[in-house]
Amino acid sequence: MEEDEEDHPPGLILPNGDINWECPCLGGMASGPCGIEFRNAFSCFHYSKAEPKGSDCYEAFLTMQECMSHFPEVYPPAKERPESDDLKQLTGDNNDLGGLVELEDDSNLKRDSQSSSTE
Repeated sequence: MEEDEEDHPPGLILPNGDINWECPCLGGMASGPCGIEFRNAFSCFHYSKAEPKGSDCYEAFLTMQECMSHFPEVYPPAKERPESDDLKQLTGDNNDLGGLVELEDDSNLKRDSQSSSTE
């Protein structure tokens, strides 16, 4: 492992553009009872070419939200969740795609700054 990799652990998006499902910023959502649904929805959003980004992922997010509604003890409604910066950034204030855009954009900025600092 290079020294730079130790100083900067991977974020949400790996240097090769893949999603890092182990990122703590996901708050375990990728491995919970609706992990498959979450991964499908987030993958759809991440790889979406639609404008606005993710607008072609409505069904995947609907399926994820339907699954989450069956596990309120694991996925409490937004108004009942404890305030967590990572979770707020992931889901946005209204559980819309805005939070995903911000999370992905932040990850890309970190990756880009790490790349430019090693050049």
